[in-house]
Amino acid sequence: MPIESVAAAKRSRKYRQHGAMEYTQAPVDLDAVRQYRLGRLRQQMALADVAGLLLFDQINTRYATDATNMQVWCSHYETRCVFVAQDGPVVLFDYADLPHLAEGLPGVDDYRTIPGFYFFAASYHSESRAKLFAEQIYDLMQAHAGGNRRLAVDRLSFIGTDALRKKGLELVDGEAVSEHARAVKSQEELELMRASMAVCEAGCKSMEEALEPGITENALWAKLHETNIRMGGEWIETRLLSSGPRTNPWFRECSMREIERGDLVSFDTDLIGPYGYCSDMSRSWLCGEQPSDEQRRLYAAAYEQIETNIAALKPGLTFRDVSERCWKIPDEFLSNRYSVLIHGVGLADEYPSIKHWVDFDKKGYDGEVVPGMTLCVESFIGSDGGREGVKLEEQVIITETGVERMSTYPYQIDWL
Repeated sequence: MPIESVAAAKRSRKYRQHGAMEYTQAPVDLDAVRQYRLGRLRQQMALADVAGLLLFDQINTRYATDATNMQVWCSHYETRCVFVAQDGPVVLFDYADLPHLAEGLPGVDDYRTIPGFYFFAASYHSESRAKLFAEQIYDLMQAHAGGNRRLAVDRLSFIGTDALRKKGLELVDGEAVSEHARAVKSQEELELMRASMAVCEAGCKSMEEALEPGITENALWAKLHETNIRMGGEWIETRLLSSGPRTNPWFRECSMREIERGDLVSFDTDLIGPYGYCSDMSRSWLCGEQPSDEQRRLYAAAYEQIETNIAALKPGLTFRDVSERCWKIPDEFLSNRYSVLIHGVGLADEYPSIKHWVDFDKKGYDGEVVPGMTLCVESFIGSDGGREGVKLEEQVIITETGVERMSTYPYQIDWL
């Protein structure tokens, strides 16, 4: 059996036992989380020598302020953003005049309505409205940036970037600022992530209990969604559940296919749970019957990859070190390998992305594994042309001394 943190397992059981009532009162001081996250952003802003940070990505606006407003819908349009001054206010530009959505949030100093310049809202007024928005950002930089005209922006259309540059602002990469900030979690954040994982695992249990011949992939996946929403979660980023011959190669999303007796069922949760934190784990199950020798062989290889790669992690190693230490995928499974070995997770999938050793020189980048990182260790095992594939994934915390597992849902140990 894999070694796991007893304390983490007890916490996970506690959250599952209390169910939805656990989330009527947060397990930690949310204001402490909010102030920590804003402090992390400003720390990274200082390292990048930027006086202002402009965030349109709704995950980043959540990280900066904890204010939410139709997050998925607002991800389609440049209709909501946050300006963070290095030495000055945090200004939330919202979709409409809804200041009650920011009440009680200590990190929001000023609330404004954005002059919407995306095409759906503005059509041929887009450029003039983008100019109005750029003037507001310029005024904030004038008032609080001293002589520094460097503004970090995470993502913005050319209409917006052109308008800001015409005001004399120097735009730099804000995604790097936010991703580096989000990479290291506080102890309070980790508690919120454990709460999210408890809901995720309750959803997995609902799916496993519902799995029987004849249920569709969509109906099975709906059990995870229902449990997440009922227990205080928010949404699920993907639809990665497949069965039988649809499991290999990976990345087919769930369908109306009826699951048959003897099928493998593989899934990846990508669940945004309570407090906006992501729980990203994968398991593979069997619908009825006993596993075939081939299913056992695939599962054993995926399990070995997960366990070997968790053991390869420790603070102080570089990403290159980790990649080199990880399980070497047999040639049979190499072409269908998962896209990354290990990736970060927080409010969503995030920095870092550690590539396979065979891909590292062409696709990888280096960095350091540090305490407070939360990482997902990935495996997909399926032969080129094979009928089925096994998807496993474990979420872990990098501690001062090693690794603590966040996901505790059982593996099919009896298959090994």
